[in-house]
Amino acid sequence: MATATNRTPSAATNNVRNANSKKTEDWKQNLHRPAPDKRIRTSDVTNTKGNDFEDYCLKRDLLIGIFEKGFEKPSPIQEESIPVAVSGKDIIARAKNGTGKTGAYLIPLLQLTDPDKNVVQSIVLVPTRELALQTSQICKELGKHMQINVMVTTGGTNLRDDIMRLNDPVHVMVATPGRMFDLARRNIADLNNCKLLVLDEADKLLSMDSNEYLEGLIRLLPDRRQILMYSATFPVSVCSFKDRHLHNAFEINLMDDLTLKGITQYYAHVHERQKVHCLNTLFAKRVELLAKKITQLGYSCFYIHAQMSQHDRNRVFHDFRRGECRNLVCTDLFTRGIDIQAVNVVINFDFPISSETYLHRIGRSGRFGHLGLAINLVTPNDRRSLYQIEEELATTIKAIPQNVDARLYVAEFQMSDQ
Repeated sequence: MATATNRTPSAATNNVRNANSKKTEDWKQNLHRPAPDKRIRTSDVTNTKGNDFEDYCLKRDLLIGIFEKGFEKPSPIQEESIPVAVSGKDIIARAKNGTGKTGAYLIPLLQLTDPDKNVVQSIVLVPTRELALQTSQICKELGKHMQINVMVTTGGTNLRDDIMRLNDPVHVMVATPGRMFDLARRNIADLNNCKLLVLDEADKLLSMDSNEYLEGLIRLLPDRRQILMYSATFPVSVCSFKDRHLHNAFEINLMDDLTLKGITQYYAHVHERQKVHCLNTLFAKRVELLAKKITQLGYSCFYIHAQMSQHDRNRVFHDFRRGECRNLVCTDLFTRGIDIQAVNVVINFDFPISSETYLHRIGRSGRFGHLGLAINLVTPNDRRSLYQIEEELATTIKAIPQNVDARLYVAEFQMSDQ
């Protein structure tokens, strides 16, 4: 006669479970988390499946870095990307700027990196020096408890410094394509064990300027490799590259619409000679609303462009990120992937011709689901471009009202009640 087994847990089993649960809670309680971000967020980042980072069986040291970086729950692009990338599949992902793409590839990259193997295991390629510096810093912060060495290398810096750096162990390289190809071609960087290549802002990387370097670098990588591609826009060049180099790629497309939901867009009709006066008026209104937070009437302003020395560009970039100045005038150099959470207003002094450029420009505000404001100064000659961009992006750019809602750009008004 069969008898039912008593499945009631023993006291010893319950004690073990309680001890394990307590141990799990202990490491979370000891985290050095940043202050919570209480600004309002849109469905660009809140429309998730409800997963937690712990659901992906990530290394404990990586989880600590994720939480101490201020990441609370995975965004939609991270939910789609992390488990697939960790499994070793190629990915081609299309998601809006400012929705967590960097974390979507850095988290699985760090998970797959073995700190005990002192070889280059992963390369992240980005189109600009500023984005390389930012990405490498995020990678270091996420992996700060993992003993993973991250190196950044870009054109315009001393090659001798890179040679010296590569004498020490390097696990992850963040680079611009030209410099990375140069190091690999000269056998300065040994890529025989590099099994993962990430292309961030893939559309720009596959432009005429850097496509040659990228193709050359691909030939120097092992045949068995994984490629992850991320961008907000995927022109023909990206699709062609995917067909040549990716194998059974997992496709992610989160672009139900192209512009971030939190960005309100306005245009103001002006004549060319009126632009400076109009810009001054826009700044003046902002100064009035922020009068309590500034020490003098007038405007402090940084500027950055491609003709500046790398040293000066780095200085401006880091000073602006630290908040030493509230306003930055820049060229399209600064529109690719740069993520500064405090930026909530973008003013297009010269209206862009292409929808792709427009998308990347306004994407500097409204980062990670927050509210933002885009103001476009439009001359009569720009009207055709305005209508074309509205049509291509399926968005509406409204005439600027007399009074702009302060909740769109004043930090105090962007806090949620929760």
